[in-house]
Amino acid sequence: MGLTPVADAEVATIVTTLEMRQRPPARPLPDSRLRLTIWDRPTPAKYRALFRRVGAPWLWFSRLVMDDRALIRIIHDPDVAIFAVVDSAGIEVGMLELDFREPRTCELSYFGLIPELAGQGHGRWLMAQALNRAWIKGIDRVWVHTCTLDHPAALGFYRKSGFAAISRTIETFPDPRLTGDLPRDAAPQIPLFGTGLDSSRR
Repeated sequence: MGLTPVADAEVATIVTTLEMRQRPPARPLPDSRLRLTIWDRPTPAKYRALFRRVGAPWLWFSRLVMDDRALIRIIHDPDVAIFAVVDSAGIEVGMLELDFREPRTCELSYFGLIPELAGQGHGRWLMAQALNRAWIKGIDRVWVHTCTLDHPAALGFYRKSGFAAISRTIETFPDPRLTGDLPRDAAPQIPLFGTGLDSSRR
């Protein structure tokens, strides 16, 4: 058993891939005051703004560093379905992205709500919405991945929702707070080492 050093300017995480091979039994849709609305060809700026609001606390950055052309190729693809979660005032407070580009497969590419909504049961509602839309005709597999940078309850939530873990990998990447892609105060629960000091001690 050994430890692998990680450079100060990088972040390491364990990624767990989960899948579902059968559509779960029909259940009543959980109550929520939120609504899910299709996002038809959002602009890169609008997409990134919500992506950042939902994902910055967990160091989501991949879509922030793509150039507009590469991002548009994904989010305007007819086989990628993007939804915004909106509250009663019409404010976007979450997102769901389903990727059907691989035959007979749906990936839950992005699934999340703003941190202020955590612990209120909206996640169960959003997952029910996601699975209703993922299991369309011709789909044999729905899959998702989560990592140790996500909310601590994420892995258990996916398993409770019916997904089975099938693999683990280790990912390292430059800390997006040091590259300028996310604010330095994003995800304070994850130590920031790039300047030689953990930001929590400043």
